[in-house]
Amino acid sequence: MNMETQLLIKIIHMSAVTLAVLAIFIRAFTLFKGVQGNQPNPAGRKLFVALQHLSMTLIAATGIALLVMKNFDVQPWFYAKVVLFLVMLSSLSKAYRKTDTVQLQQRRAGLFLAAVALLAIIGLVMIKPNFG
Repeated sequence: MNMETQLLIKIIHMSAVTLAVLAIFIRAFTLFKGVQGNQPNPAGRKLFVALQHLSMTLIAATGIALLVMKNFDVQPWFYAKVVLFLVMLSSLSKAYRKTDTVQLQQRRAGLFLAAVALLAIIGLVMIKPNFG
């Protein structure tokens, strides 16, 4: 693979991250405005779910593609990024699970954990710490 392909995939990856941040931020309002019992506001649900799923799928797919292109040669902080990504996905799935057994406070806590994980990922990428 040449550098142009790698750069294009990196641009798609970062665009997907921007889309994910936007989707998480916009969807967060559904846990604070127009909630119905313990359920998030249903307005625009399909659009928000689609936006979030698209962005997370693109992040994972382009991330794996970049990993293969780099022959799995990664820095130690990369593993923390992967764990935080999984924490974010898990927290978001808890926050928006389609069941009444999840209390609104638990949903908001899941959203908060996802936001913290997302900020930590962005911080790791920007700082690129050297654990050596």
